Formats: sequence, structure tokens, C-alpha cells
Amino acid sequence: MTPPTVLIADDDRSIRTVLTQALGRSGYQVRSTSNAATLWRWVEEGEGDLVITDVVMPDENGLDLIPRIRRIRPDLRVIVMSAQSTLMTAVKAAQRGAFEYLPKPFDLQELLAVVARALTGPAPAPPTVAAAPRDAEEKLPLIGRSPAMQEIYRTIARLTNADLTVMINGESGTGKELVARALHDYGRRRAGAFVAINMAAIPRELIESELFGHERGAFTGATNRNQGRFEQAAGGTLFLDEIGDMPPEAQTRLLRVLQEGEFTTVGGRQPIRANVRIIAATHRDLRQSIRQGLFREDLFYRLNVVPIRLPPLRERTEDVADLARHFLERARADGLPGKSLDQSAVDALRAYRWPGNVRELENLIRRLAALCPDDVIGAASIQAELTEFEPLPQPGVPAETGGTSEPLARAVERHIKQFLAAHRDGIAPSDIYDRVLAEVERPLIQMTLAATRGNQIKAAAMLGLNRNTLRKKIRDLEIPVVRGIT
Repeated sequence: MTPPTVLIADDDRSIRTVLTQALGRSGYQVRSTSNAATLWRWVEEGEGDLVITDVVMPDENGLDLIPRIRRIRPDLRVIVMSAQSTLMTAVKAAQRGAFEYLPKPFDLQELLAVVARALTGPAPAPPTVAAAPRDAEEKLPLIGRSPAMQEIYRTIARLTNADLTVMINGESGTGKELVARALHDYGRRRAGAFVAINMAAIPRELIESELFGHERGAFTGATNRNQGRFEQAAGGTLFLDEIGDMPPEAQTRLLRVLQEGEFTTVGGRQPIRANVRIIAATHRDLRQSIRQGLFREDLFYRLNVVPIRLPPLRERTEDVADLARHFLERARADGLPGKSLDQSAVDALRAYRWPGNVRELENLIRRLAALCPDDVIGAASIQAELTEFEPLPQPGVPAETGGTSEPLARAVERHIKQFLAAHRDGIAPSDIYDRVLAEVERPLIQMTLAATRGNQIKAAAMLGLNRNTLRKKIRDLEIPVVRGIT
């Protein structure tokens, strides 16, 4: 049996060489070229069982090739790779019918797994979503080239043809509403309204009326019939922010809507069809809330169809420079003086912990754009604005130690002060106690497991915990463990 043939188009010779060798070792035949014209000729002549193409090539954009390939050979899968690792690249690849999008640099094993899926999976469905608006490139909702953000871009791109319910989890200030808006703007319902409601900002007794609307006379002060957010979002997307703060009675009504696809207004009797896509978000650990009896487990599984975790900024510090420059440009567009950052400022920004995440970074940059007297911002200006500046721990540098717990206590105190300062003007989460405990407990258990090479019996003894207690904490804190070592 003749092995499948993979066609590669990339103007980077080293990429072509690496892919040709890796695919050849895996048993595939390979033909490679540096331009789109040769690739198109091969496709027209019926060659190849799979295409791997770069986006930027000397003669044509690889994304523009995909619709042409789909027209003449609809069963031929196309894998797109690109160093332009933005949300729009991932979305355009999906909208034009690519089988998969891989940002550069990519993992060879991942690429080989994608190739195997592409050659054995079912025939791809035709793309059904309209192209993104022309100005979308100028209004990128999400910034970052880190691996964590690349995975989020790919998830958003995969959901452009689906109406699945999404649960976004992340700390305050990480950009959960931006992800929700991107899912709406590039999805099937982009022509409809995007309606957001923050559960933490609405009085408990008004939540049901806000969500489902009310009839005239339904309660004291209800002088007119009011539409709720479900009706306002008909045909579009309803974003339920801070879903973990929804009271139990409203959770029950929301569950019924998700199960039955309809609702009634407060004081009403006529069912109304719920024609919305639901996206929920929370900074809480909802599994822990379920164990505490604060959140319905059945509602969680209805909402958590596609989970997306937004990493805190301290976990993707490679994105800080791009974000800071983006915010400087936005500040200039808003009429603030034009500024730039020198390398020392970038290094200082990357070293900071960012307890307020991207929101704190944006506020800092706008403040510096308005108040810094220098056209080029340096590290001194950054550190002067970030009171009690505490750098992230550097790899290979031992942590401060001593005979008492004083250094750890001071570090925790600084962290909490920064966190509270970052939320001074907004809505702070109501689970700071649990979050601080988790931040201490998680690395303690992870490092102990690493020291015992994953042996949970030894780790439990070192920690002074019962083995079952340790297992429960590993599960609750979602700590990865080495399988087969208990």
C-alpha cells in the first residue's frame, strides 16, 4: 500500500527540512516547495493527500489558498502554520476551512499527531461562518503570543461554527469578557446582540427580574413590563459574568431554562423561547463551591460544556511587552502623549507579579502615559508607580530562608496588599481567604511530590497529612501527578 503524500509549502528552508525529515521518518512521502504557485499546481494535478502550508509566502498568502483548494478538492485537508500568532490568524484559518492551525514554533510531536488525525478523520464540513470584519485586525480583542494564549486562540477558532455553551475561568482582570466577546464576534451569532450581566453587581432580590424580565405589577414598583437580559440577547449571546455569585434560587431557574429552552418573566405565565448562546465566567473554583453547597452541580455541568482557563499575567510574562505597547498605542489614540518603553522598563514589567493581571497593567500604562515626564519610560518610573515592588522568583535563585516564618509572612502580606490595591476601584472577589490558602498549598504539595518523585505515601509523611487527605487535596487543587506512583 502506497503511503500518504504530504505537500509542504513554506519559504523557510529550515522548516521544510525539519518537516520533511520528521514526516519521512514517520512513513509518509513528502514533497516540499517554497512558494504557493508550486503548491497550487500540485493540488490542481491531483497530487498529495494532505497540505501543510505557511501563511506568509513570497507570492501569495497561504490562507487565501484554502478556499480555492476546498473548491476543487473538498476532501483534501489543509493544516496552516504561522509565525503571525494572533487570534485573527487562528480565526481566519478556521473560517476558510483549515483542518488545524499551528502557531510557530510548534511541537513536532503535536504536528505529527495532527497529521495522523487529518489523514484518518472524517471529511471536513464546509465553513459556514462569514468572514471577520475588515477592521478586525485593528481591533484585536486579545493580545499575546505565549503558548497559553495560542491555545485560547485555537479554542475560539474551533468554536466559530458551534453554539456550544462556554465556561471561562480566570482571576479578576485576566480578560474574561474579552474572550466572551471574541467568541460572539467571530461566531454564528455575531449579527445578534452581545448582552452582559455581572451577577456580583446586582442585588440578590433583583437577579431574576434582570435575567428574565418582569410583568407590570409583578412586585412593588413594577409599573411597566420590562425585558430581561434573555429577551434582550435573543438571537445573540448572553454573557453571565461571575456566575459563581448567582444565588441558589436564580441557579434553579437558569437550570430550567438550559434544560427546557424556555422561560417565563417574573409574574408572567406565557413561556418565551430562549434563543441565546450562553457564555459564563467566574474567578471562583466552582467545584469547591459545589462541595460547599453554594453552587448546583447539575448547573455546573450544563455550563461547563467547553471550559476555557485564562492564565494570570504572571504565568505569561512573555506577553507583557506586547500588552504594554498595545496599551501605550491605545492611550495615544485616546489623546494622551505618545510614549515608548526602554528595555529596562520592559524587564521591570516582566519581573512584577501583577496581582491585578492585565487590568492592572493597562491602568499602570495609561497612568504613565499621562504623568511620566519622559518620552521614553524607564525602569525607575515603573518601580516608582508599583509600590512595594516585589519581583517574581527567578529560576535557579533560591528563595529567602531563615529560622522563622517571617520572610514568608512578609511575602504574603505584600501579595495581599497588592491584590487589594488592584481592586480598589472595582469589584473584588469574595473568596480571598480560599485563594490565598490555595496559592500557598498548591506549590507546597507540588514541590513535595516532586521531591518524592510522585510518591504520595512519602509526600503525605513529609507533610504530616493522612494519605487520603493528601489525595483529596491533589484532586481539589487539580495538581498533576505522576501516574503509577502512589
